[in-house]
Amino acid sequence: MQFLRGGGAGGGVFGGAAWEVLRRHFSRKRSVDVRRINPKVPKEEAVAISGRLLQILTDHGPLTVANTWNHAKDAGISGLNSKTHMKILLKWMTGRRIVKLSCVHVGNAKKFLYSPFTESPDVPKDTTPSSGLAEASEAPARGGKGKAARGQPKRKAAALQ
Repeated sequence: MQFLRGGGAGGGVFGGAAWEVLRRHFSRKRSVDVRRINPKVPKEEAVAISGRLLQILTDHGPLTVANTWNHAKDAGISGLNSKTHMKILLKWMTGRRIVKLSCVHVGNAKKFLYSPFTESPDVPKDTTPSSGLAEASEAPARGGKGKAARGQPKRKAAALQ
């Protein structure tokens, strides 16, 4: 079994590193596919409840699950059965990019906060998402290879010559 660990004479270091990467990759658990969460109520009702939860998160800022539940109880959202049901709906909303979950470190502890989903601040408001999709789809249409891969020099290298 020495050959599996990469500990042979000469060049065994790379084999060991590759083996470790494969071992770590296959020992991980798969993450939950939040797009496939079942909201436990009909879709129309889930959309109505999620609208009310989104309003709570918009009004009161990033909230923990417990604080969101307290505000939801005060608001008297119909169709929301329990705190567990609200957590399922928040996960469903996360998968649909309605809310986002962020982690804040407070000392040695972590706080998970839900807030309304916003676009990243790096993207300007006047840029349409369709133009970004067009640019991304052009690369595979050309074969996905750059000029350097086709035998043509890169622009920086050409400028230096």
